[in-house]
Amino acid sequence: MTKKLAIGMFQGGGVRQSWKIAGRENDPNFTDLGYWIDLAKKCEAAGVDFLFFADSYGYPTLHGEIVPTAVERNVQFSTVDPHTLIAALAAVTTKLGLVTTTSTMVEAPPALTRQYRSLDHFSAGRVGWNIVTGSAQAASAMLFGEDLMPHDERYAKAAEHVELSLKFWEGCWEPDALVRDGANGVWADPAKVHEIVHDGTYFKAKGVLVTPPSPQVTPVLFQAGASSAGRALAARYAEAVFLAAESKALAAQIADIRRLAVENGRGADAVKCLIAGTFRVADSRAQAEAEHQAIIDRISLEHAATLYAYFTGIDLLSLDLDKPIPESAANGDNGRTNIERFLGPDAPTVREVLEEFRANGVMGKPFLGTPEEIADQAEAMIEETGADGFLVQPEFDGGHDLFFGRVMPELRRRGLLKDELEGATLREHLFGEGSVLLPESHPGAGFRAANALV
Repeated sequence: MTKKLAIGMFQGGGVRQSWKIAGRENDPNFTDLGYWIDLAKKCEAAGVDFLFFADSYGYPTLHGEIVPTAVERNVQFSTVDPHTLIAALAAVTTKLGLVTTTSTMVEAPPALTRQYRSLDHFSAGRVGWNIVTGSAQAASAMLFGEDLMPHDERYAKAAEHVELSLKFWEGCWEPDALVRDGANGVWADPAKVHEIVHDGTYFKAKGVLVTPPSPQVTPVLFQAGASSAGRALAARYAEAVFLAAESKALAAQIADIRRLAVENGRGADAVKCLIAGTFRVADSRAQAEAEHQAIIDRISLEHAATLYAYFTGIDLLSLDLDKPIPESAANGDNGRTNIERFLGPDAPTVREVLEEFRANGVMGKPFLGTPEEIADQAEAMIEETGADGFLVQPEFDGGHDLFFGRVMPELRRRGLLKDELEGATLREHLFGEGSVLLPESHPGAGFRAANALV
């Protein structure tokens, strides 16, 4: 049986790029709700599993100051709050999953769990949380008046954050605790609503998540860090993970996550591994390549360096362009994913790293060509890596429509996509009808109200 791929559509909560094109300055902007509603409805009509919003409070900084290019060129700078946004999108869709990022460094578990439980109610069970320790961590730490926490310690804090969040989601309410007995005036059974007591390294809590259980109880848990610490967190808690690299590196990362998931008692198929990739479809491969090159030609090395600084805190333009990134620069406390991918015995030069970011950003090499050629490339990537689907980033405004109208039908013709989304909840979309709640093999199941709560 051919594997049915999951498809997520990537969209940062930031500014669209059409403002840079002469004559299109007045196109609907990222602050226009109508644009997002139109996109969500198109995603749902196309049969996309979920629409994903990246997010961060940070922005590119170097040496404690905002990088001017970030403001001038809007490099990872302007955003809106995606939680507010997906609440609105839940009202105009009925099947589409809605996933957003929240950093474990910013929102404390009592606040985060109430937000996502509310969204899961409003969407009738279609919400997911992308667990990250944050992008542009130095800027975010300064914004909130905190010290920058070392990388591995951030992941230790993230693991405890997820643990406490799961205690709130799974442990506060027993399944039949909500009574709603109007005749006797009983809202809930006090014996079946439990306080959570947690005394950890990073968090202390004693209390109850007062919002009653939502359809999924716990939102679908995503993760997007490919460093060794990120893969370990994904293998323990995530139900889906976003990865971006070349096929050989992707295959190794996916194999490692599945190995670690087995060691955690979850099974090799417990985590859906989704390749984050850029897609450009055209009438010919030559046309797609030319259009992609035209995009690259408009991006300066300074722009690429600003983007790299956003993810890593490293100023590439201050280094020797013709040598690899030195270990002294690579050992900082900012994000590791986009540092580790450029280290090792075959490490590229700084100039080559900049050219990679000009061409592809944090994604791997793009999928370019006709719908048939793109489907060939996608099918080969799945075969080479063992991945379960794609997080799709069209390369330009309007690229969503081309992907929906030309690529998805070709993938569906080959039997690679579901004809219809399974079930009503996001977890069912990914794991099959009936898979509404966390499986018993997930660590969160151990915090359910019938089990120990401390």
